[in-house]
Amino acid sequence: MKQGKSGKAIAAWCLYDWACASYSIIVMTFIFATYFTTKVAQNEIIGTYQWANATSIAGIIIAVSSPLFGAIADHGGHHKRWLFVFTWISIISSGLLWFAYPNVGSAPLTLVCLVFGTVGLEVALVFYNAFLPQLAPKDYLGRVSGWGWGCGYIGGILALSFALVFFVKTNIFSLDTQTAAQIRICGPFVAVWYAIFSIPFFFMVPNMSAAPRPLCQAVRDGVSELISTLKKMPRERNIFLYLVSHMIYTDGLNTLFVFGGIYAAGTYGLSFEEVLLFGITMNITAGLGAILLSWMDDFLGSKMTVVVSLIFLVLLGIPLLFLHHKSAFWAVALLLCIFVGPVQSASRSLMVRLIENKETSAEMFGLYALSGRITAFIGPWLLGVMTLLFGSQRVGMATVLVFFAVGGLLLLPVRVQEA
Repeated sequence: MKQGKSGKAIAAWCLYDWACASYSIIVMTFIFATYFTTKVAQNEIIGTYQWANATSIAGIIIAVSSPLFGAIADHGGHHKRWLFVFTWISIISSGLLWFAYPNVGSAPLTLVCLVFGTVGLEVALVFYNAFLPQLAPKDYLGRVSGWGWGCGYIGGILALSFALVFFVKTNIFSLDTQTAAQIRICGPFVAVWYAIFSIPFFFMVPNMSAAPRPLCQAVRDGVSELISTLKKMPRERNIFLYLVSHMIYTDGLNTLFVFGGIYAAGTYGLSFEEVLLFGITMNITAGLGAILLSWMDDFLGSKMTVVVSLIFLVLLGIPLLFLHHKSAFWAVALLLCIFVGPVQSASRSLMVRLIENKETSAEMFGLYALSGRITAFIGPWLLGVMTLLFGSQRVGMATVLVFFAVGGLLLLPVRVQEA
């Protein structure tokens, strides 16, 4: 792989994943999600309902806007500027969470910050992913994608660990606990973390080549091209089949991460502290898997890496439906998580390999984001229904394995030029 400027650009690209992961893990998943439902909302039931609704609204906006903004950027250029704008939407939204006081009156502000922050993050990632084809040498495409995913997992965990140790648990700065300042400070902390570690990207990563056009013309051309792409997509069997496959197994991955801790607590009796530790170790293992197994992508191919990883997810997921001992659950679950990272990183590099016209990479990654969002509600809904019908979390969790299996089978006919 080329060294020097190219190596620095790749490092800066990976560091952006390290930066933005702090928002996902601190705001969306662990600290603020729990804080809102228990301290800000009227009660936990209403809080969960409101948080879920805000997340769903953000998902709808992301699904609709991602392909559109990608197409506009491809036609108007300035990919890095678009990335900067949406990055700072997420950063500012995180900082404003300082005003999420522990009372019902702060609920609207908190939810608005969640929606804007999540949309900013996810749309920014559309442009971020679009830089991968120009940065990574073709024979290192899988490894660079894996390094990025791994940096994201590890950076997010380090940010979460810092927040837990210095703010939430020890309150080392003696912040006012009556107003939950030791929790609220986590919002500005995410903003600072995100801002600082994203800076190298904007200085070291070269902009994408595109003939700049006036914004109005770029919007018209982008919308026209997107409509044309959507119309012909069903006829583009190869990439259409991949996006459907990605949509299905991504539903399984999203459901696994959302309900993994709930399943661990309800079925295996993990305490709250153990669930938190499980979530941290689960993410670390997935990150290490993305980094250590990234070589598979370049040597075996992106498609084969995804298929093999999905097979292992199913094979290791089956024992988790029948085991009863907590120690056995820990061992198998963490082994399973090793193959989560490779599925995600190889899916991204596979998308790069399938994009024939590199000048439309942002638009195509917008469709990639759409495929990961458009049916995101189905996995959690199906798990809930099956759990309720059979009165068993084990039966509900079994539906996740079906998503992995079906997604993998649909991927098999996809043709890809790996070399």
